[in-house]
Amino acid sequence: MTTITLQPFLHNKKSCIGLKFRYNFEAKEVIKKMDGVRWTKTHRCFYIFYTKEGLASIKKTLKLNGFKIDDQTKELPKIKHKVKPYLTFEKTKVHQEFIKSLEGKRMSASTVKIYGGFVYQFLSFTGNKPAELLDATDVRLYIEWAVGALNYSVSTHRQLVSALRQFAYLYPACAINPEAIFMPSKDKKLPVILSLDEVLNLIQVTKNLKHRVIISMLYASGLRIGELLNLKLTDFDFKRNLLHIRGAKGRKDRYTNIAQRLHPMLKNYYRTYKPKHYFIESPKGGPYSAASVRSFLRRSCKLAGINKVITPHSLRHCYATHLLEHGTDIRYIQELLGHSRPETTMIYTRVTKKELRQIKSPLDFEENKLYLPHNHDKKLGLD
Repeated sequence: MTTITLQPFLHNKKSCIGLKFRYNFEAKEVIKKMDGVRWTKTHRCFYIFYTKEGLASIKKTLKLNGFKIDDQTKELPKIKHKVKPYLTFEKTKVHQEFIKSLEGKRMSASTVKIYGGFVYQFLSFTGNKPAELLDATDVRLYIEWAVGALNYSVSTHRQLVSALRQFAYLYPACAINPEAIFMPSKDKKLPVILSLDEVLNLIQVTKNLKHRVIISMLYASGLRIGELLNLKLTDFDFKRNLLHIRGAKGRKDRYTNIAQRLHPMLKNYYRTYKPKHYFIESPKGGPYSAASVRSFLRRSCKLAGINKVITPHSLRHCYATHLLEHGTDIRYIQELLGHSRPETTMIYTRVTKKELRQIKSPLDFEENKLYLPHNHDKKLGLD
């Protein structure tokens, strides 16, 4: 009988219950299909968001499936240093001036929101200490707390540092040297790529027409999720087979292509849903929710039997990779994706090296002379 340890932890500022056990394929397959169960790469375990009802439900479900439970949920974790949710009058004015300065630099609304949030959190973290007396020690303690207690990823850590550097530049009255704030290096992870067959299967198992259109457009035109959700009806030029992307990342406009095979589906979608302003609209008429897209994409991946972690941005990676594999010049791909620097696009050359895939392993040189009895194990997915 497999023992499941229920262990509380904090994840993305929320109380969660981890479902931990010694690896067992059958147990894993059962648990991942339970309602409300998710996987976290950070903590490398299945988990649920904590509620009394949810905890009781998962215990009951585990028992019904024959699992033994090691319950360690008597004490839920708490954030050790709680950030005060308010600012002094003086710091409120400093924060407002910071926001105005970012807007004056014509930073995007998204950047202003993210940087403003981090700086607000920093000013709140430092309590009643006057803003002009803030120094490197305050920055270090705040970053240590944020990365540790809030479990920030490397990319979020880098955004936080960028926000603090902007604050130090725009508020020179403080004693913070912006150049002295350590910036962690980027993760050099390769993007997760689906094969063309997997993409087609993903589209086919998605029965809802609106959801199918969203997945198809993300892949077929290489769009960022924000670009798709901001598309207006006037951005489609079916005669020239072009899509006008307005105000994308870096406030840049660009054109990208529309797959001709999607024309009938797009017209069917328009006749069915009759959007008035945005191409993809919520039931109430405003922009569609990015969270909704991520949610139904997870369900579609599960239906398609795709075990890779796929996000809307993964489909953009697939678009670029498949273009490169079919011989499209990387300069054109850079233009279609809207990358400012060719170095950004070059990452796809690291996942499309046909020549590397054609090189045989030394074990395959004399494959006819080697007998491996488990080469046809169905559990491993081998033919």
